[in-house]
Amino acid sequence: MAISPELKQRLIKEFGRGKNDTGSPHVQIAVLTHGIQNLTQHLKTHNKDHSSRRGLLAMVSRRRRLLDYLKAKKPEDYVTIIGQLGIRK
Repeated sequence: MAISPELKQRLIKEFGRGKNDTGSPHVQIAVLTHGIQNLTQHLKTHNKDHSSRRGLLAMVSRRRRLLDYLKAKKPEDYVTIIGQLGIRK
């Protein structure tokens, strides 16, 4: 369920603002979104895995806080990233 280093590097390259940008909200949101999608698939087959469900809720909350921050600071980036990741309808 952990994200592979190759995939993480690809996400950093795609969503990062610079060459070595790993801490911007854009990259963090992308990495969390991928983890949330993986954990959601896991929980569809293992519905009694309550510790993973708790971790999923924590990841969703962390992503929500990052999205709120991005929306307050750079609304145009917020719209762009939710469009790229497909996390809002």
